[in-house]
Amino acid sequence: MQRITNCLLTTENQCLMLQKPSKGWWVAPGGKMEQTETIQEAAIRELKEETGLTVEKPELQAVTTMVILDQNGDIHDEWMMFTFKAVQSTGELFEHSPEGKLQWQPINAYKTLPMADGDRFIFDHVFYGEGILYSTFYYNTEHQLLKSRRSSACQ
Repeated sequence: MQRITNCLLTTENQCLMLQKPSKGWWVAPGGKMEQTETIQEAAIRELKEETGLTVEKPELQAVTTMVILDQNGDIHDEWMMFTFKAVQSTGELFEHSPEGKLQWQPINAYKTLPMADGDRFIFDHVFYGEGILYSTFYYNTEHQLLKSRRSSACQ
């Protein structure tokens, strides 16, 4: 199972997002964890590699399992994603990210921007929920959300 981290860097009314060129979907900057990294170290490293910014004290907001099912309903792929939120950063934002287009978006832009349906639930929780979101999202191989299970625990 692949482990992924991402981090939503926010201000009072904006969020830094990345548009991936492959599908045109908007995401929180992030990527694959390296061996021996903690999830927080990976989130900090990935955000810096993709944006040029270093976040301070990112806080875990969501732990998500993504399951891709083939047409027979068998598991085709599976990974776990750890989503963080940060409100402070240092450094200079890249003019061009190696991973896609970086842009500060209004907080509620996630409701209408093209993105994975499961990501909308995660963004909504990060901005408006309490505690940590625990979820599993089931997609088909065409990246359509089939079903989800979600719960949150207040810290």
